[in-house]
Amino acid sequence: MKIYTLHKKQNLPINVDEAWKFLSSPKNLKTITPDSMGFNILSGADRPMYPGQIIQYIVTPVLGIKTKWVTEITHVKDKKYFVDEQRFGPYALWHHKHFINEIDGGVEMEDIIDYKVPFGLLGQLVHPIIVKPKLEEIFNYRTKKLEELFGKY
Repeated sequence: MKIYTLHKKQNLPINVDEAWKFLSSPKNLKTITPDSMGFNILSGADRPMYPGQIIQYIVTPVLGIKTKWVTEITHVKDKKYFVDEQRFGPYALWHHKHFINEIDGGVEMEDIIDYKVPFGLLGQLVHPIIVKPKLEEIFNYRTKKLEELFGKY
């Protein structure tokens, strides 16, 4: 069983309160997700984030195939971090930690995603060709979009 890790950091010239308000709102996920993903929240984004929150989405990760994705917010420490875990969806495992750290002149956002692709050896063969580049594309888009919204550090 191969588990992959994607680790991204980004600095933004905003304070912790602004960063937390935006990043911890599930409604803002659509804003920072590429349109090509066909991302649409079905339910669960109508309240501020809390442990145990279930959020359901439709995504179109590859080849125009729509997939339901269900995540649970498992941990929340106000203005510090939160964790979402896939309960149903395209990955065999998805565990995403979001950290917000105060730095001089802004915040450092850190994402650590541990994930496993489905389909065993076939999934591992497809990972470097499709899955990893797609995740890189999504997080590069997110970086660019957050800079557009909040400015460059």
